[in-house]
Amino acid sequence: MTHRPLVLHVTGARPNFPKAAPVIEALGAHEVDQLLVHTGQHYDDRMSQVFFSELGLPRPDVDLGIGSGTHAGQTAAAMVGLEEVMLERRPALVVVYGDVNSTVAAALVAAKLHIPVAHVEAGLRSFDRTMPEEVNRVVTDRISDLLLVTCADAADHLRAEGADPATVHLVGNPMIDTLLRHRGRLDEGRARSEVGLPGDGDYVLATLHRPGNVDDREHARRAVATLHQVADHCPVVLPMHPRSRPRLLDVGLLDHPGIRPSDPLGYLGFLSLVQGASVVVTDSGGVQEETTVLGVPCLTLRPSTERPVTITHGTNALTTHAELPGAVASRLAAGRPAPGSTPVPPLWDGHAGPRIATVLAGSLRAA
Repeated sequence: MTHRPLVLHVTGARPNFPKAAPVIEALGAHEVDQLLVHTGQHYDDRMSQVFFSELGLPRPDVDLGIGSGTHAGQTAAAMVGLEEVMLERRPALVVVYGDVNSTVAAALVAAKLHIPVAHVEAGLRSFDRTMPEEVNRVVTDRISDLLLVTCADAADHLRAEGADPATVHLVGNPMIDTLLRHRGRLDEGRARSEVGLPGDGDYVLATLHRPGNVDDREHARRAVATLHQVADHCPVVLPMHPRSRPRLLDVGLLDHPGIRPSDPLGYLGFLSLVQGASVVVTDSGGVQEETTVLGVPCLTLRPSTERPVTITHGTNALTTHAELPGAVASRLAAGRPAPGSTPVPPLWDGHAGPRIATVLAGSLRAA
């Protein structure tokens, strides 16, 4: 009987799941075995487990349950757990996703065990080393054997850094595969009802969790003051990340009646709110991509973005705290763009998963 190579997928945080789902499904059509490891970096059910049920992902074969902690502690715990799994199972290929601590942990372990690594969403750069995700991206790319990129500028970054062009593959964005597949299941009316909004009217959806916006007390106070100014124009719905919630509440988030906080939402509930929003305010990377495909105006509260393609081929714009209230007001006045009127990056077409699977399977056959 022919030996089937084992592909080990590593997920750990909310953004990984919609990226992994189409890859795992498409790779199932090839002659490989697959093992899904969840590090448990996001340990709240609403931040992780709900994604497996909503997106049809198989339950993880291994759940390391590492939980929260410092960057070093979380990365170290993931490395220890992943090393045990890789030594026991001896995969032929390890696939990592995005830029979270679990991603760089898995890449480091695999590289030291001489197991090839494929990085899905390689090459993204904010050029801001104060962001821990940027460090994770750079390190992961330097030790990966296959670099699977979502857009042309990411490929350009990798080549400028000296990556072998033969290792760089422009495949599109698998997270958009997941969005397009489930778009018909989005229910704006139900999502509005669940966060206490009326059935019509403008609202702003906000997500804030970056350390530069919420970790320091003064930064959190500034973010809350900015959201209050936005709420002067229309209600602001704010799903609360478990890490940022105590800090934002402590500095007076609920002192404005227009602020509508909520618990973390599942994939469908959150994207239903995105689709229905008049404007989205975020410091998240993935939300910039989702709003681009949904045609929803997005204001990114950061000085830089690793996803500039969402500005050149999408609805995104960078903004500051001082500029945000005015920027929201002008977008509310302009109204939502007509459906299909905003550009979408090439290959964000719902078929990235099969393209990635073809690259992965081809590399295994050539090994």
